[in-house]
Amino acid sequence: MTTIQPIGDHLREWRARRRMSQLDLAVEADISARHLSFLETGRSQPSREMVLRLAERLDVPLRERNLLLVAAGFAPAFPERPMGDPALASARAAVDLVLKGHEPYPAIAIDRHWTLIAHNRLVPLLVAMADEELRRPPINVLRLSLHPKGLAPRIANLAEWREHLLARLRRQIDITADPLMIELMKELERYPRPRSPQPFGRSTEHGVGGVVVPLRLATPSGVLSFISTTTVFGTPIDITLSELALETFFPADPATGDALHRMAKNAREAL
Repeated sequence: MTTIQPIGDHLREWRARRRMSQLDLAVEADISARHLSFLETGRSQPSREMVLRLAERLDVPLRERNLLLVAAGFAPAFPERPMGDPALASARAAVDLVLKGHEPYPAIAIDRHWTLIAHNRLVPLLVAMADEELRRPPINVLRLSLHPKGLAPRIANLAEWREHLLARLRRQIDITADPLMIELMKELERYPRPRSPQPFGRSTEHGVGGVVVPLRLATPSGVLSFISTTTVFGTPIDITLSELALETFFPADPATGDALHRMAKNAREAL
């Protein structure tokens, strides 16, 4: 039998995770610190509106907001539909438009746990050197990138790229406290640490122009250098969309751009 954790415990844990005092949160939520104290200790029960207000101020992810509502005795507020659901057709069309429109540069869509949801035509060309087992769905992008049988041996600046990815995962864990992410972090940290210097090309400890960490990937077309951006849906009210991210990669130098254009052209001609 599963025991539902009291809403007060949830609120206190999220407040501690956000490093906010009771007074800080009370001011943000426009309530008294005394009332918030009563909510956390169970002396008062919050309304549905109060749960959502506090969750908003604490920046609680939508999935966890549903848990807070259930703990307080209310029905979940946010649906979770698969990407194939007709209600998400316009969102899926937007994702496909971004991925295709980004060609000849690679782009992917991932969920909260870094599982690959969709990609454009350039991605398979760049990950073909990874072990087939790691390329079999469901594909975890972090595992594919950092596993010794994945792309790791071909990443010229693996030490800095690994730290960049792990830092992003740590931030997600801080935000969500997701147990699956915590287990994924433990797995990734068990992978062999890269030796320095890397075998391909020169090191890039200071990134591109000293402002971003590039991905430098050794391919049959040479060492390709990318900078990446992340796009998320604004103000989503569906859990699936709130956890979806688009990772788009741009060439960090002219040689990479030229190589990607050639790869895309060859791929079209091979069809």
